[in-house]
Amino acid sequence: MTIRFPFGRLRTTMAGVAMIAATVAGAALFQGPTAHAQVAAKVESQTRPNFGLLLDPPTRSSRNRGSHYRRYDYGRHRPDWRPGPYRPGGEEIVLVDCGGNPGTGAVEDAVRRVRPGGTLVIRARAGACVGWLNIDKPLTIIGESGFDPRDWARTGNPTLQAPDGLPCITVAQGVRVEIRDMVFASPRAGDAACVVGYGAEIVMNRVGFRHAGDEAAIYADGGLLHLRDTVIDAQTIAPAIVADGAVLDAWEVVVTGAQSGLELTPGAGQTSRIASTTLKGTGAPNAFGPRSIGIVVRSGRDYGRVEIENTAIVGYVEGVAIEGASVDISNSRIGRSDKGVVLYNGELRLADSRVRAATVGVAAASGSAVVVNSVFSGVREVIYAEDRANVQARGNRVYSQSVCRPQFRDRYRGRYEPVWRPGNGWECAFGSYPRDWWQDEDGLLGLEYQDDGYSLEGYDRYRNGDGWYDRDGRYIQDERYQGEDRWSRGGRR
Repeated sequence: MTIRFPFGRLRTTMAGVAMIAATVAGAALFQGPTAHAQVAAKVESQTRPNFGLLLDPPTRSSRNRGSHYRRYDYGRHRPDWRPGPYRPGGEEIVLVDCGGNPGTGAVEDAVRRVRPGGTLVIRARAGACVGWLNIDKPLTIIGESGFDPRDWARTGNPTLQAPDGLPCITVAQGVRVEIRDMVFASPRAGDAACVVGYGAEIVMNRVGFRHAGDEAAIYADGGLLHLRDTVIDAQTIAPAIVADGAVLDAWEVVVTGAQSGLELTPGAGQTSRIASTTLKGTGAPNAFGPRSIGIVVRSGRDYGRVEIENTAIVGYVEGVAIEGASVDISNSRIGRSDKGVVLYNGELRLADSRVRAATVGVAAASGSAVVVNSVFSGVREVIYAEDRANVQARGNRVYSQSVCRPQFRDRYRGRYEPVWRPGNGWECAFGSYPRDWWQDEDGLLGLEYQDDGYSLEGYDRYRNGDGWYDRDGRYIQDERYQGEDRWSRGGRR
């Protein structure tokens, strides 16, 4: 008979067959203990503690949102969603008018028709297009109707609306997408972000968002996130923008509604910049969920750098929180906060800015901070530093009815003069807090003017050499003795 083997054929007799069978059986018996040993080794390797993992933790800690949690794909996240058959794209420019018809797959099909590097124009005259754009090639997306971020109420009609529980756009690794004159809506997003990118380059100009859900409106895991003239209305307890290991470049961005404004974990290489941006919180402490923070800069394996310039941050419990990075804040305004800037670790430079806080202006737990030429108002403590922190301050001014209340020293026979305790790099500013400053800070939330400045009765006349004070701080006017004569003549004996 003939026996077929992988390497050929073997012609043998019945005795040969018996001999082969005996040989195979003997080999199986001989390898039995080895098989059991392999199983035991496999179990032991799975249960043995991995001390190397403890000594070398992953790049992103568990408190940061892991990328596996936000990876959206058609089959796993929503098995019932079928965007239609795949069609390779070859058209340079594709115009689609969805007419607000959900489930037709028209806008998804239009994405497939565009060749790499082409342009997709979305027309939404009869209502917003409803769909989820999964971008895996370089693309430019333009809304035909245009968008003016300075006229949000009139031009805020959605151009593209996400299906319930799904993102508006997902961008694949290494893909560059430019988006202009678009308004995205995700009214029932659930645990999906509106725009999601993984190692992608997302460039937005004149774009609006109306987002309601449990996650951020924009989530970028690595890559580049470039925002210009963008308005984000995010009704969520999560930050409106999350840039985890991504380079963020934001200019003329307005964020409202979210409990926290922006969460940034800067990556290595380029500096992340936030300029001419406005972040408006709810203006009240949060009773549940994560802390209400305007901008939180978290630490990563790579020590990143963030520059914040000409930016208004109002309505958050903590204006800026730094947890292990180098942050430079200049010509900016922080208002309606409990703590203005909190340095948990890292480096901070605060210059030529204004901070209005209910408790402390700058609090440093550890790290290094430089605070120069800034104005603090409403605070009960200007700068607080623990033992592990190094804070250098100079040239700062303070408007506060708590900090700037003087003590009264007996100068001559019951005539008292006001004395202010010296500040560590700051001095009190006298007079009312400027109203135009208020309008650029708490006034952005529609709050009425509140004067944080401390006014001492009769202090102007006192500085001109007229009168003195009693031990309780009441002004005593006396025009008989002027200047230094009031401390040497006419006192009681």
